[in-house]
Amino acid sequence: MLSGRNASVYRERRSGLSKYLKVCQCIMPDEMSRPLIRGRGEGGGSRHLEASMSEAGAPVIGILGTGDFSRSLARRLVASGYQVVVGSRNPKRSAALFPEEAEVTSQMEAASQADLVFVAVFPEHHSTLVDLKPTLAGKILVDVSNGLRINRDGPSNAEQLADLFPESSVVKGFNTISAWTLQMGPRDGSRQILLCSNNSKAKTSVMQLCRRMGFVPVDMGLLSSSLEIENLPLYLFPSWRIPVLCTLSLFIFFYTYNFLRDVLQPYVTAHKSVFYKMPIETVNVTLPSVALVMLALVYLPGVCAAFLQLWSGTKYNRFPNWLDRWLTRRKQLGLCSFLCAVLHAIYSLCLPMRKSARFKLLSSFKQVKEGEDLWIDEEVWRMELYLSVGIMALGLLSLLAVTSLPSVANTINWREFSFIQCTLGNCALSMATLHTLLFGWDRAFDPAQYRFYLPPTFILVLILPLTVLLGRLALCVPCVARRLRQIRRGWEKSRHIRFTLPDDDCRNGLEDVSNV
Repeated sequence: MLSGRNASVYRERRSGLSKYLKVCQCIMPDEMSRPLIRGRGEGGGSRHLEASMSEAGAPVIGILGTGDFSRSLARRLVASGYQVVVGSRNPKRSAALFPEEAEVTSQMEAASQADLVFVAVFPEHHSTLVDLKPTLAGKILVDVSNGLRINRDGPSNAEQLADLFPESSVVKGFNTISAWTLQMGPRDGSRQILLCSNNSKAKTSVMQLCRRMGFVPVDMGLLSSSLEIENLPLYLFPSWRIPVLCTLSLFIFFYTYNFLRDVLQPYVTAHKSVFYKMPIETVNVTLPSVALVMLALVYLPGVCAAFLQLWSGTKYNRFPNWLDRWLTRRKQLGLCSFLCAVLHAIYSLCLPMRKSARFKLLSSFKQVKEGEDLWIDEEVWRMELYLSVGIMALGLLSLLAVTSLPSVANTINWREFSFIQCTLGNCALSMATLHTLLFGWDRAFDPAQYRFYLPPTFILVLILPLTVLLGRLALCVPCVARRLRQIRRGWEKSRHIRFTLPDDDCRNGLEDVSNV
């Protein structure tokens, strides 16, 4: 029970609260009972977004189409604070697939409500939108379509859409990102969105929308660039085609060469079947051969480019097309080399696990005479040095591979990147070459190693790496290095421009970088 004073206070507060609720009902009748999003009637009519669901002043974004990309795009736009209206041929069936904050209605109503419209239908169905031409006149159309195959002749899908809707401003974009990227957000996928349009104002509006969604717009110019943008998602590893073919070709060559020497030769000459070596041993001898040759191919074009500049006496002459393409594929060549080196290490660790290896080991113990010393200092030292240098070479290759990742490369400056890729890369090539030399040891002078009159595999493998290393040493000669630095700072032999290089203390250290 309340005392008299407390009961009086309680009645006053209750009376004040009742008056406040009556005032609220007069000002906002039925406001609290009204839902944020109106439901549909039985006929499947549209629902209108309330202003409270999006930021004030945000344009209404329309989406024509109800596929996977449309649903992911709607989710991303709603999360970015936009009012989204989706046009569908069957709104009642498609409504459950979209977020509650998006309005799903007919295509005509969506086109009339939206300020900017995403055309997310297949290009072969663009003609079904002709009835919307008066409604879409003067509005921005964003074409997100891609073709089924690479189109080299044109016209692009965006250009055909622009011809179909001449009174609208067509912008090509959002076709290079997937529905998964849109749904998960830019943190888990590519952040760049390529855009092009003949209307700069429309392109600017779409750029602002991209930034608000968390992406980075990239201006690709006029709508004539849309053909290139549409072809980009259809290419299958264009920069990897030559490196992968080169790796496979080298693997086939060295595998066949090792098969002839190590498997076929004993069978032909002594009727000894050693075909069991083909899955493991022959592959394990082939992989390091491919890895070393591929690594040499990474640094050989830089040496060729340096000697071409010395021969021409200028840096302003263009390299031949074959050398230019070779220079742009060095990253892929290096990663293929790293893959082969890692596989070689794994195969080597698995060698003692084979039953054939255990059988050979037991047989060798049985054939050992009592009191015979099996310890040979030369072989022990060779194996110790061989393994140690190989581990160091693999470690340096791992560092080069990690540094080539964009997420890592963006955290270091150009001089640090050049030091790792050029200086440490040459160290990795030197270590891998020394690893092969230690494997060969004195076998190159053993006539028994020349089976079928074919030299050992490591002799063929060493030709290219030694050529690259000798070329690097030649470029390090003081007179040659000085002339190369002059050329890369603008000196030309034909124009007889004279200047002196800055002192070593004043140089920024980039003149010595030869990874052109």
